Amino acid sequence: QQTHGLGVEAVKEPFGPGLGAPVPDQARKVLAPVAEVLMDTPTYLEVPDFQRVAIIGDYASGVTMDDFELSCKGVYRALTIREKYMRLAYQRFPLTTSQYLRDIEGEPFMPEHSVQPVFTSPPKEGEDPFNTKCLPENLSWVARMKDGVIYVYKDAAEADQHKPIENMPAPHYETFIDDMNFLIALIAQGPTKTYSHRRLKFLMSKFNVHEMLNEMEEMKELKLNPHRDFYNCRKVDTHIHAAACMNQKHLLRFIKKSYRVDADRVVQNIKGKDVTMKELFANLNLHPYDLTVDSLDVHAGRQTFQRFDKFNAKYNPVGASELRDLYMKTENHIDGEYFARIIKEVASDLEDARYQYAEPRLSIYGCNPNEWTKLSGWFNKHRVFSPQLKWMIQVPRIYDIFRGRNFVPHFGKMLENIFMPIFQATIEPHANPELSIFLKHVTGFDSVDDESKHSGHMFCTKSPKPEEWDIVKNPSYSYYIYYMYANITMINQLRKARGMNTFQFRPHCGEAGAVTHLLASFMTADNISHGLNLKKSPVLQYLYFLAQIPIAMSPLSNNSLFLEYAKNPVLEFLKKGLIVSLSTDDPMQFHYTKEPLMEEYAIAAQVFKLSTCDMCEISRNSVLQSGLSNEEKTHFLGADYLKEGPEGNDIRKTNVAQIRMAYRYETLCYELNLIKEGLKTD
Repeated sequence: QQTHGLGVEAVKEPFGPGLGAPVPDQARKVLAPVAEVLMDTPTYLEVPDFQRVAIIGDYASGVTMDDFELSCKGVYRALTIREKYMRLAYQRFPLTTSQYLRDIEGEPFMPEHSVQPVFTSPPKEGEDPFNTKCLPENLSWVARMKDGVIYVYKDAAEADQHKPIENMPAPHYETFIDDMNFLIALIAQGPTKTYSHRRLKFLMSKFNVHEMLNEMEEMKELKLNPHRDFYNCRKVDTHIHAAACMNQKHLLRFIKKSYRVDADRVVQNIKGKDVTMKELFANLNLHPYDLTVDSLDVHAGRQTFQRFDKFNAKYNPVGASELRDLYMKTENHIDGEYFARIIKEVASDLEDARYQYAEPRLSIYGCNPNEWTKLSGWFNKHRVFSPQLKWMIQVPRIYDIFRGRNFVPHFGKMLENIFMPIFQATIEPHANPELSIFLKHVTGFDSVDDESKHSGHMFCTKSPKPEEWDIVKNPSYSYYIYYMYANITMINQLRKARGMNTFQFRPHCGEAGAVTHLLASFMTADNISHGLNLKKSPVLQYLYFLAQIPIAMSPLSNNSLFLEYAKNPVLEFLKKGLIVSLSTDDPMQFHYTKEPLMEEYAIAAQVFKLSTCDMCEISRNSVLQSGLSNEEKTHFLGADYLKEGPEGNDIRKTNVAQIRMAYRYETLCYELNLIKEGLKTD
């Protein structure tokens, strides 16, 4: 009988005993430390001595050997599934996990196998971000949709024979369903649930012990770090909707100011009759002078808890959709001028704050193919560019409403309206230069709507193809996710081949609804927003940890809609080592101050008693997760930010203690090493 020992020791090796990432030519049972890598490192990269928790003895984590081996096999296959789909779409997969997977397979790890998304670099000083002269030349290629996925062909003749360009493979539909069914079985498998649950409990306890032993040492590191503190380390609002990116007071001030200046301006045309702003407010029995934040009624409160319908109604100031159309839409009688001005004011506040960035979402619905032209026209006309903003496109899952009103004949048409204009602008950039410029500033796609709405449809091989989905019923979450992922994959392969920026897939996921939503995103998404339901599935939570999938969490938003603040799992996830960042979601509905992101951090710090190191770690996660370009991330995080562990952390820029980075890296290596050991017994 082997004994369990809990040893607490101060180890001088930079990555702890036997816990470095594997080196291909090593055949040792325990992975060697990477001490030699850091022999000549600059002082800021050195990891100070700290106390480590080491468990000596049995590694089967309190489950039988058979269950341990079964769990390791399942987890290994799940990670290879994610890696396959991430590579296909030019999305990220952690290097450390990749190295362990190659080591398990007995294959050498090639750094060139790892893929990274491509984002547009910020314009240099004096350079015009709207310049169309640098667009690539037009090609004669043809894009056509088949079974809900758009393929690219050299010419129309090859399109008729369905011979797509060879080096642009699409995800295989049947294989995807098989992989998904495997994961559905895995997350319900008893032994794997027990194993994952025990590992997660261990991760939580291990962090608590680490904190008790090393909190003072981490703080000492930060105190010795010159210039940098929490206020001046970069942080990104990784999940925010453009229509609610201002706070309620800002919106109120803007409405009053616009009325003072533009009272006689024509702002609407109803049935051929021009309506001035004065008349519009008179028709609503309002005078802007009398408006207050209370009468504006855009703030979510107790009444919106578990009521997503009431929350959506809060987007209408004073309950009037006319004011939403005037101030928060890109398409209206004044071409979205007020909305552009509000966003520019928000961007100006961020530029003044200097260290804060945001990733606002603009909507594309898929009703008609002209939406992209109109949106890019708005973006270019009003020059809505700011170095602090990285744009994303959100696609609401409301096909049933469009089909019910006969806007689209089938689901395939909606997908075509969303994605075909991007293919056309990528193949022929000069045919629509405004859209081509706009797409340079877009970093990703989001899928949004109320997740608690149940569709009743199970995504499987017998599901109708999008062109055949002509009923009024909404497809399931997984169906939406697969077809969005498949088309984004094809776009990314085309844009990469053309030397253009690529897009990430970053859906809302796990806020409510079934756990299978998180499973679909595990396969397809670079990162997700919310992720609350990971609490309900230990297997998925453990997989999200091993695959280091970033999660943008919005505890203040959840507090008004789905989950009381104190019950939010953000602290639990952070302790276990999941990659969490804080985001605002909708400052108009949830926040009070001029700096909503700082408000989010401040409240989390007070409620969860976060240390400075915790807050700076969350800030660093937000920059890594975001669509900021490689140049910006290098400037904000350090030249080696793509490396994992302490090597990839420049404390002078991030203010994250090297002790914390070493702990995170060693813990991840330890868990991956367990899986490797479990597979060795075959």
